[in-house]
Amino acid sequence: MPEFIATALALPGLWWLVAAIIAAGLVRGFTGFGSAMIIMPAASSVLDPFAALAFLTVVEFWGPLPNLRAALREGQRREALTLLAGAAVGLPLGLWALSKLDPEVFGWSVSAVVLILLVLLMTGWRYAGVLSARMVTAVGTLGGFLGGVAGVPGPPVIMLYMARALPITVIRANFLLYLLGIDLMMIAVFFLFDLLDPLAVAVGLLSVPVYMIANVVGAWLFDPGGERMFRAVAYLVIAASAILGLPIWG
Repeated sequence: MPEFIATALALPGLWWLVAAIIAAGLVRGFTGFGSAMIIMPAASSVLDPFAALAFLTVVEFWGPLPNLRAALREGQRREALTLLAGAAVGLPLGLWALSKLDPEVFGWSVSAVVLILLVLLMTGWRYAGVLSARMVTAVGTLGGFLGGVAGVPGPPVIMLYMARALPITVIRANFLLYLLGIDLMMIAVFFLFDLLDPLAVAVGLLSVPVYMIANVVGAWLFDPGGERMFRAVAYLVIAASAILGLPIWG
């Protein structure tokens, strides 16, 4: 057995990561988002912050690819690109902020972001206005920053789309396109600054087939007519990740 595989399989907490990956893949395939908020609490409990981000990026990049064609067909590509333009500014700033954080603060940061999102969503607020390109770019910038500092680039965009009266197929497709773009940016930045932890990459690559299968199953379970179910799953994912991400469990 190659040494990197043996080292990856010996990682303490590996089966906790696998369980999180399966759950995250099912949710990502079904809703188009939410996987980082499930994976990050597990990853941050067994890896240091930058290694956890590297693991998340390696896994997340491959998982949604089976659903990419449908997302390109159903999503709003121009708006996704506008979001990513903002994220390109926010992501490096978030990674710089992460480098200044105490590792113990990292877990609290993830949980705080998720808990705030949960409270905002549960208020039932809905945005009915027209989005300007400047507003979409600002949301993308905030998402990129949170992706760099806490590994969860989705919350601002989730808040934006869950508050709008769009078909859930469009919401789901836009999430997938945005998050895939974030993954590409993250890989480029990590490679450029030599932040790709070898162990995290090895564990991530070994986890990819499991995550991809879970994504396909989640997409198969998706019902375009089940808006109530869609929102219920989104709320449950956010609530569970907020609870599991609390550092008190470590």
